Amino acid sequence: MNFENMNIWCWLIPALVGIICGILGYLLGKSSAKVIDNSAEINSLTASNTKLKAELSDLNNLKASNSKLKADLDACNQRVIAASKVVTPAPAAPNAPNTNLGASAASFAAGAATSSALAFDGSAAKSAFGKTIKQDDLKLVEGIGPKIEGMFKDHGIKTWKGLSEASLAECQKILDTGGTRYKIHDPASWPLQAKMCYEGKWAELVKWQQEHKHGKL
Repeated sequence: MNFENMNIWCWLIPALVGIICGILGYLLGKSSAKVIDNSAEINSLTASNTKLKAELSDLNNLKASNSKLKADLDACNQRVIAASKVVTPAPAAPNAPNTNLGASAASFAAGAATSSALAFDGSAAKSAFGKTIKQDDLKLVEGIGPKIEGMFKDHGIKTWKGLSEASLAECQKILDTGGTRYKIHDPASWPLQAKMCYEGKWAELVKWQQEHKHGKL
């Protein structure tokens, strides 16, 4: 047996095995290298993409709104142009009588008469006096009873408005027609009270009557 050749193989075989193991270890280590985690970057890009889509949607909405505003503006301009094309009436002939003047005056007078008639608010009167009040009830005036009311109605004063416009002399003259028993009555405040009735000043009338016994000033 050649011992010299055996010694060579004894150290050569382990050397070759070591080299082979080193190469295999290198290859295995390279193949199992750590994979880079790009999930955060991917999520960021996804969020950016979603934001861009939302902004694009807003932009499209703004474009639609802008188109609608332009259409509205065009329609408004058309109406302005149409309104500006007003036919100017021909000037009236000199010294021509205004046939509408009388009608206008009559209409104005009718409107004034209507506006002067104050509406009777029965609920407000009932709330102030605690009982149902009839319109143009002259007995609501402190100092006027059923008989005096009849006397005034016989002389044409049948409403609060009519009594409020009557003078003291007229009221006294009507009382005098009833005889001496009506001399104790003082009609000085009756037109004033009737005016408050006619104008619907119920709280003011109640307070006034509480402060003036039998309606005397």
